Amino acid sequence: MPLVEHLRELRNRLAKAVVAIVVVMIAAAFYSEQLMQFLAEPVPKCEDLANSDGGNCAIVSFNTLTSPFTTTIKVSLMAGLIVSSPVWLYQLWAFVAPGLHKHEKKYTYYFVAAAVPLFVGGAYLSYVILPVSIKVLLSLTPGGSANILSLDEVLDFTIRMVLVFGLAFELPLLLIMLNLVGIVSGRRMAGWWRGVVMGVFVFGAVATPTTDPVGMIALSGPIVVLYFVAVAFSLLNDKRRARKESAGPADDEASELDLTPESIEPVEPVAALPEQATKDRVNGYDDVT
Repeated sequence: MPLVEHLRELRNRLAKAVVAIVVVMIAAAFYSEQLMQFLAEPVPKCEDLANSDGGNCAIVSFNTLTSPFTTTIKVSLMAGLIVSSPVWLYQLWAFVAPGLHKHEKKYTYYFVAAAVPLFVGGAYLSYVILPVSIKVLLSLTPGGSANILSLDEVLDFTIRMVLVFGLAFELPLLLIMLNLVGIVSGRRMAGWWRGVVMGVFVFGAVATPTTDPVGMIALSGPIVVLYFVAVAFSLLNDKRRARKESAGPADDEASELDLTPESIEPVEPVAALPEQATKDRVNGYDDVT
Protein backbone atom coordinates (compact mmCIF):
# COMPACT_ATOMS: atom_id res chain seq x y z
CA MET A 1 0.00 0.00 0.00
CA PRO A 2 1.08 3.61 -0.40
CA LEU A 3 2.45 5.42 2.65
CA VAL A 4 -0.80 7.37 3.10
CA GLU A 5 -2.79 4.12 3.25
CA HIS A 6 -0.39 2.72 5.88
CA LEU A 7 -0.79 5.86 7.98
CA ARG A 8 -4.57 5.71 7.62
CA GLU A 9 -4.61 2.07 8.72
CA LEU A 10 -2.32 2.89 11.66
CA ARG A 11 -4.70 5.66 12.69
CA ASN A 12 -7.69 3.31 12.58
CA ARG A 13 -5.84 0.62 14.58
CA LEU A 14 -4.78 3.13 17.23
CA ALA A 15 -8.30 4.52 17.46
CA LYS A 16 -9.76 1.05 18.09
CA ALA A 17 -7.09 0.33 20.73
CA VAL A 18 -7.72 3.65 22.53
CA VAL A 19 -11.49 3.11 22.51
CA ALA A 20 -11.06 -0.35 24.07
CA ILE A 21 -8.75 1.03 26.78
CA VAL A 22 -11.10 3.93 27.60
CA VAL A 23 -14.19 1.68 27.78
CA VAL A 24 -12.49 -0.74 30.20
CA MET A 25 -11.03 2.19 32.16
CA ILE A 26 -14.49 3.68 32.69
CA ALA A 27 -15.87 0.31 33.79
CA ALA A 28 -12.92 -0.22 36.16
CA ALA A 29 -13.52 3.18 37.78
CA PHE A 30 -16.70 1.79 39.38
CA TYR A 31 -14.58 -0.94 41.04
CA SER A 32 -11.57 1.24 41.84
CA GLU A 33 -12.04 0.84 45.60
CA GLN A 34 -11.88 -2.97 45.35
CA LEU A 35 -8.84 -2.74 43.07
CA MET A 36 -7.01 -0.45 45.48
CA GLN A 37 -7.76 -2.78 48.37
CA PHE A 38 -6.43 -5.71 46.36
CA LEU A 39 -3.17 -3.94 45.46
CA ALA A 40 -2.66 -2.69 49.03
CA GLU A 41 -3.48 -6.07 50.58
CA PRO A 42 0.21 -7.08 51.14
CA VAL A 43 0.69 -4.18 53.60
CA PRO A 44 0.08 -5.26 57.24
CA LYS A 45 -2.43 -2.66 58.37
CA CYS A 46 -2.89 -1.32 61.88
CA GLU A 47 -6.29 -0.91 63.46
CA ASP A 48 -5.27 2.50 64.77
CA LEU A 49 -2.16 4.66 64.87
CA ALA A 50 -1.34 3.66 68.44
CA ASN A 51 -0.69 0.06 67.38
CA SER A 52 1.96 1.09 64.86
CA ASP A 53 5.13 0.91 66.95
CA GLY A 54 8.48 -0.31 65.68
CA GLY A 55 7.28 -1.23 62.21
CA ASN A 56 5.00 -4.16 62.99
CA CYS A 57 2.21 -2.61 60.88
CA ALA A 58 1.33 0.57 58.98
CA ILE A 59 -1.49 3.02 58.38
CA VAL A 60 -2.38 3.45 54.68
CA SER A 61 -3.72 6.92 53.96
CA PHE A 62 -4.15 9.68 51.38
CA ASN A 63 -1.70 12.50 52.07
CA THR A 64 -3.08 15.19 49.77
CA LEU A 65 -6.51 16.48 48.80
CA THR A 66 -6.21 15.26 45.20
CA SER A 67 -4.71 11.87 46.04
CA PRO A 68 -8.04 9.97 46.00
CA PHE A 69 -8.82 11.28 42.52
CA THR A 70 -5.35 10.72 41.01
CA THR A 71 -5.07 7.28 42.57
CA THR A 72 -8.46 6.28 41.18
CA ILE A 73 -7.43 7.43 37.70
CA LYS A 74 -4.13 5.57 37.95
CA VAL A 75 -5.72 2.31 39.07
CA SER A 76 -8.46 2.55 36.44
CA LEU A 77 -5.93 3.24 33.68
CA MET A 78 -3.79 0.30 34.75
CA ALA A 79 -6.85 -1.97 34.75
CA GLY A 80 -7.83 -0.65 31.32
CA LEU A 81 -4.40 -1.42 29.86
CA ILE A 82 -4.32 -4.93 31.32
CA VAL A 83 -7.89 -6.04 30.65
CA SER A 84 -8.00 -4.58 27.12
CA SER A 85 -4.56 -5.96 26.22
CA PRO A 86 -6.02 -8.66 23.91
CA VAL A 87 -7.69 -5.92 21.84
CA TRP A 88 -4.76 -3.53 21.44
CA LEU A 89 -2.27 -6.37 21.03
CA TYR A 90 -4.42 -7.76 18.23
CA GLN A 91 -4.55 -4.33 16.58
CA LEU A 92 -0.77 -4.13 16.75
CA TRP A 93 -0.44 -7.63 15.32
CA ALA A 94 -2.95 -6.92 12.53
CA PHE A 95 -0.92 -3.88 11.48
CA VAL A 96 2.44 -5.67 11.47
CA ALA A 97 1.45 -9.17 10.26
CA PRO A 98 1.01 -8.36 6.52
CA GLY A 99 4.71 -7.45 6.33
CA LEU A 100 5.97 -10.71 7.87
CA HIS A 101 7.01 -13.90 6.13
CA LYS A 102 5.37 -17.21 6.96
CA HIS A 103 8.23 -18.43 9.20
CA GLU A 104 8.36 -15.06 10.96
CA LYS A 105 4.65 -15.32 11.78
CA LYS A 106 5.25 -18.81 13.17
CA TYR A 107 7.98 -17.55 15.50
CA THR A 108 5.70 -14.70 16.59
CA TYR A 109 2.95 -17.15 17.57
CA TYR A 110 5.45 -19.14 19.62
CA PHE A 111 6.74 -15.97 21.27
CA VAL A 112 3.28 -14.75 22.29
CA ALA A 113 2.21 -18.21 23.48
CA ALA A 114 5.24 -18.39 25.80
CA ALA A 115 5.51 -14.70 26.77
CA VAL A 116 2.05 -14.42 28.32
CA PRO A 117 2.38 -17.28 30.87
CA LEU A 118 5.95 -16.22 31.71
CA PHE A 119 4.86 -12.65 32.45
CA VAL A 120 1.86 -13.83 34.47
CA GLY A 121 4.10 -16.22 36.42
CA GLY A 122 6.56 -13.46 37.26
CA ALA A 123 3.76 -11.08 38.25
CA TYR A 124 2.17 -13.72 40.48
CA LEU A 125 5.50 -14.49 42.15
CA SER A 126 6.05 -10.80 42.90
CA TYR A 127 2.62 -10.53 44.51
CA VAL A 128 3.34 -13.63 46.62
CA ILE A 129 6.59 -12.25 48.05
CA LEU A 130 5.30 -8.69 48.48
CA PRO A 131 4.07 -9.27 52.08
CA VAL A 132 7.49 -10.64 53.07
CA SER A 133 9.34 -7.75 51.42
CA ILE A 134 7.07 -5.14 52.98
CA LYS A 135 7.41 -6.66 56.44
CA VAL A 136 11.21 -6.63 56.09
CA LEU A 137 11.16 -2.95 55.13
CA LEU A 138 8.76 -2.04 57.93
CA SER A 139 10.89 -3.93 60.47
CA LEU A 140 13.61 -1.32 60.02
CA THR A 141 11.39 1.30 61.66
CA PRO A 142 12.83 2.22 65.07
CA GLY A 143 10.75 1.81 68.25
CA GLY A 144 8.47 4.67 69.15
CA SER A 145 7.86 5.56 65.50
CA ALA A 146 4.74 4.91 63.42
CA ASN A 147 4.41 4.14 59.71
CA ILE A 148 1.91 6.22 57.76
CA LEU A 149 2.11 5.15 54.12
CA SER A 150 0.60 6.93 51.17
CA LEU A 151 -1.69 4.66 49.19
CA ASP A 152 -0.34 6.17 45.99
CA GLU A 153 3.21 5.14 46.94
CA VAL A 154 2.03 1.66 47.95
CA LEU A 155 0.37 1.20 44.56
CA ASP A 156 3.49 2.45 42.75
CA PHE A 157 5.60 0.01 44.75
CA THR A 158 3.29 -2.91 43.96
CA ILE A 159 3.06 -2.10 40.25
CA ARG A 160 6.81 -1.68 39.98
CA MET A 161 7.41 -5.06 41.58
CA VAL A 162 4.90 -6.73 39.25
CA LEU A 163 6.44 -5.15 36.13
CA VAL A 164 10.03 -5.91 37.16
CA PHE A 165 9.29 -9.57 37.86
CA GLY A 166 7.07 -10.01 34.80
CA LEU A 167 9.53 -8.45 32.33
CA ALA A 168 12.55 -10.18 33.90
CA PHE A 169 10.92 -13.56 33.26
CA GLU A 170 10.94 -12.74 29.52
CA LEU A 171 14.78 -12.72 29.32
CA PRO A 172 15.19 -16.49 28.67
CA LEU A 173 12.49 -16.31 26.00
CA LEU A 174 14.42 -13.54 24.27
CA LEU A 175 17.53 -15.74 24.20
CA ILE A 176 15.54 -18.61 22.69
CA MET A 177 14.19 -16.33 19.95
CA LEU A 178 17.73 -15.15 19.16
CA ASN A 179 18.77 -18.78 18.83
CA LEU A 180 15.82 -19.65 16.59
CA VAL A 181 16.74 -16.91 14.12
CA GLY A 182 20.40 -18.00 14.17
CA ILE A 183 21.95 -15.00 15.95
CA VAL A 184 23.23 -16.77 19.10
CA SER A 185 24.22 -20.45 19.32
CA GLY A 186 23.53 -22.68 22.30
CA ARG A 187 27.25 -23.37 22.79
CA ARG A 188 27.96 -19.65 23.06
CA MET A 189 25.09 -19.19 25.53
CA ALA A 190 26.43 -22.07 27.63
CA GLY A 191 29.83 -20.35 27.76
CA TRP A 192 28.24 -17.25 29.25
CA TRP A 193 26.75 -19.00 32.30
CA ARG A 194 29.15 -17.59 34.92
CA GLY A 195 28.71 -14.00 33.80
CA VAL A 196 24.97 -14.44 33.33
CA VAL A 197 24.45 -15.84 36.84
CA MET A 198 26.46 -13.01 38.36
CA GLY A 199 24.67 -10.42 36.23
CA VAL A 200 21.24 -11.80 37.07
CA PHE A 201 21.87 -11.56 40.82
CA VAL A 202 23.26 -8.04 40.45
CA PHE A 203 20.19 -7.13 38.40
CA GLY A 204 17.95 -8.69 41.06
CA ALA A 205 19.61 -6.62 43.77
CA VAL A 206 19.27 -3.38 41.79
CA ALA A 207 15.88 -3.88 40.12
CA THR A 208 13.86 -4.95 43.13
CA PRO A 209 12.58 -1.96 45.09
CA THR A 210 13.26 -3.74 48.39
CA THR A 211 16.64 -3.94 50.08
CA ASP A 212 16.08 -7.40 51.55
CA PRO A 213 17.65 -10.57 50.11
CA VAL A 214 14.23 -12.24 49.81
CA GLY A 215 13.19 -10.18 46.80
CA MET A 216 16.59 -10.54 45.14
CA ILE A 217 16.64 -14.34 45.50
CA ALA A 218 12.98 -14.67 44.51
CA LEU A 219 13.67 -12.73 41.31
CA SER A 220 17.13 -14.05 40.42
CA GLY A 221 16.62 -17.74 41.23
CA PRO A 222 13.82 -18.45 38.72
CA ILE A 223 15.57 -16.41 36.03
CA VAL A 224 18.75 -18.49 36.42
CA VAL A 225 16.70 -21.69 36.13
CA LEU A 226 14.92 -20.36 33.05
CA TYR A 227 18.29 -19.35 31.56
CA PHE A 228 19.62 -22.90 31.78
CA VAL A 229 16.33 -24.14 30.26
CA ALA A 230 16.93 -21.73 27.37
CA VAL A 231 20.51 -23.03 27.00
CA ALA A 232 19.30 -26.65 26.88
CA PHE A 233 16.65 -25.78 24.30
CA SER A 234 19.19 -23.89 22.17
CA LEU A 235 21.67 -26.79 22.21
CA LEU A 236 18.96 -29.20 21.08
CA ASN A 237 17.82 -26.74 18.41
CA ASP A 238 21.40 -26.37 17.11
CA LYS A 239 21.71 -30.14 16.77
CA ARG A 240 18.41 -30.31 14.92
CA ARG A 241 19.49 -27.51 12.60
CA ALA A 242 22.85 -29.21 11.91
CA ARG A 243 21.11 -32.50 10.99
CA LYS A 244 18.72 -30.66 8.71
CA GLU A 245 21.54 -28.82 6.93
CA SER A 246 23.60 -32.01 6.48
CA ALA A 247 20.64 -33.79 4.90
CA GLY A 248 20.36 -31.16 2.21
CA PRO A 249 17.24 -29.30 1.11
CA ALA A 250 13.87 -30.99 1.38
CA ASP A 251 11.84 -32.01 -1.66
CA ASP A 252 9.80 -28.83 -1.50
CA GLU A 253 12.79 -26.52 -0.91
CA ALA A 254 14.92 -24.92 -3.59
CA SER A 255 18.63 -25.67 -3.68
CA GLU A 256 21.12 -22.89 -3.20
CA LEU A 257 22.08 -21.32 -6.50
CA ASP A 258 25.42 -19.81 -7.41
CA LEU A 259 24.45 -16.30 -8.45
CA THR A 260 28.01 -15.01 -8.86
CA PRO A 261 28.14 -12.93 -12.07
CA GLU A 262 30.41 -14.23 -14.82
CA SER A 263 32.09 -12.39 -17.66
CA ILE A 264 30.24 -12.43 -20.99
CA GLU A 265 32.06 -13.86 -23.97
CA PRO A 266 32.30 -11.75 -27.15
CA VAL A 267 29.19 -11.99 -29.30
CA GLU A 268 29.72 -14.12 -32.39
CA PRO A 269 28.61 -12.53 -35.64
CA VAL A 270 25.50 -13.99 -37.22
CA ALA A 271 25.95 -15.25 -40.75
CA ALA A 272 23.43 -13.74 -43.12
CA LEU A 273 21.26 -15.93 -45.29
CA PRO A 274 21.69 -15.57 -49.04
CA GLU A 275 18.44 -13.67 -49.40
CA GLN A 276 19.53 -11.32 -46.58
CA ALA A 277 23.00 -10.58 -47.96
CA THR A 278 22.31 -7.16 -49.39
CA LYS A 279 24.27 -3.97 -49.13
CA ASP A 280 21.71 -2.56 -46.70
CA ARG A 281 22.29 -5.34 -44.17
CA VAL A 282 25.26 -5.94 -41.85
CA ASN A 283 25.69 -9.51 -40.56
CA GLY A 284 22.04 -10.17 -41.32
CA TYR A 285 20.74 -7.07 -39.50
CA ASP A 286 19.04 -4.05 -41.01
CA ASP A 287 21.56 -1.63 -39.37
CA VAL A 288 24.77 -1.72 -37.38
CA THR A 289 22.96 -2.57 -34.15
